[in-house]
Amino acid sequence: MQDLTLLQLFTDDIQNAQSLLTLIDAEREALEARDLPRLESLLTEKRPLLATLDEHGLQRSQTLVSLQLSPDLNGLQALAERSPHGGDLLARSQELSELLERCQQGNARNGQLIRANQFVVSNLLGLLRGTETPNLYDSRGSAARIAQQRPLSQA
Repeated sequence: MQDLTLLQLFTDDIQNAQSLLTLIDAEREALEARDLPRLESLLTEKRPLLATLDEHGLQRSQTLVSLQLSPDLNGLQALAERSPHGGDLLARSQELSELLERCQQGNARNGQLIRANQFVVSNLLGLLRGTETPNLYDSRGSAARIAQQRPLSQA
């Protein structure tokens, strides 16, 4: 009976992970377009999926521990050996692992986009405030020496 519970949790989490991956891809598009309202909406949609994935992960671990198995892949393999649904359990576990890996990769990619956008915005604010020296060149192609810096608002 516990194996069917685990199988259902895996099935549910595969659907949740697919939805999360779709949201992560949409998040990338919103980041590239700098669409902040869309980003906020996507974050609101992601939160319950992440909470559910976390909760189901804990339930799977608790189920394995209640069967006196380790709460990891080794425990799942031990359960699969004695379950008529063992093949399905392992297949769904692998599918979920692959989807979660893709989610992590997409999240890392989005993190890089966020850091790049932060860098650009920081530099632009520095130019506007007059705390950042723009790289200008003189007629010979050398770096120009700017004696006095002024914010662009005062230029």
